[in-house]
Amino acid sequence: MRAVNGLGFPVQRVQGLGDAWCDERVHGISFSWSCRKDRKNYEWRHYEGWTNCYRIRTVPILSYPHKENEWIEPDDIDRPVVTFGGITAAATSFELDLHHHRKGQILLVQRGALSCEMERGLWIVPPRSAVWIPGGTPHSIRASGIMEGYCAFVDPVADARLPKHCCAVSVTPLLRELLIRAAHLPAFYEEGGAASRLLTVLLDEFASAERDDLHLPMPGDSRLRRIADLMMASPGDRVTLDIWAKRTGMSERSLARLTARETGMSFGSWRQQLMVMLAVGRLAEGVAIQQVAADLGYESVPSFVTMFRKTLGAAPGRYMAARQAG
Repeated sequence: MRAVNGLGFPVQRVQGLGDAWCDERVHGISFSWSCRKDRKNYEWRHYEGWTNCYRIRTVPILSYPHKENEWIEPDDIDRPVVTFGGITAAATSFELDLHHHRKGQILLVQRGALSCEMERGLWIVPPRSAVWIPGGTPHSIRASGIMEGYCAFVDPVADARLPKHCCAVSVTPLLRELLIRAAHLPAFYEEGGAASRLLTVLLDEFASAERDDLHLPMPGDSRLRRIADLMMASPGDRVTLDIWAKRTGMSERSLARLTARETGMSFGSWRQQLMVMLAVGRLAEGVAIQQVAADLGYESVPSFVTMFRKTLGAAPGRYMAARQAG
């Protein structure tokens, strides 16, 4: 039997996984979880999730295929907007490898931490925020924590106001509720009826939404990309520009010029933006401000708070509270 999950991908039964940690990769999606119970019969089914460990609950949107060996891709659904949503009952993590859709994608994070990387750009999506991914744009996604998210796939011809480039979106209460409500619609809703009117309002509200500045330009140069990867892996390592230059076999001046050319920012500004984005992701996972400051290599919490406020206009606690309230 072939089943599909909430993302529309075929999945397989997993048996005899043993104890402690488990990592599974199914059709390009990497899942990680831990459970001390004997995992003998885990299965991804359409909108059910792991039956014994996480008991993932999701909102029904993509209808069950007519035959058990069939599955539905959002791009294959002949509707201008296709929606879905999901809630995990326990902390989890997953990674969706580089892929693309013909339809554009509005991805709302209600709870949890999510990052989305596209060519030459990284977006962090905190709670109650969203990211827009234009159709045809290759992207990868990473998420962790207790996740609640909603997604709308939008046909490029559905609305001329759709952004041409990737962007983070500040979600209004109305837009949030529209996305949540739309996630309950059947895949093949009646066009011209109440569902179509609801989705028209959704697109109107999305078109007027403000843009967030949680974007980090990612370098294409392999030497800079390695620096970026190392910084993200060990953000607390406060190596200076001259040390990074020596590690990459460049002069300090050459590295500074290369960074400016690749990212449009100075090395220091680019690094600070990266630290802010990593901080938002960690705070969204529920990590305490003191711990985040320490993890990012700050000697004191006040210095971290000052940097955060200077970049995003609010202290970490107030910034996250505004996105988690209500």
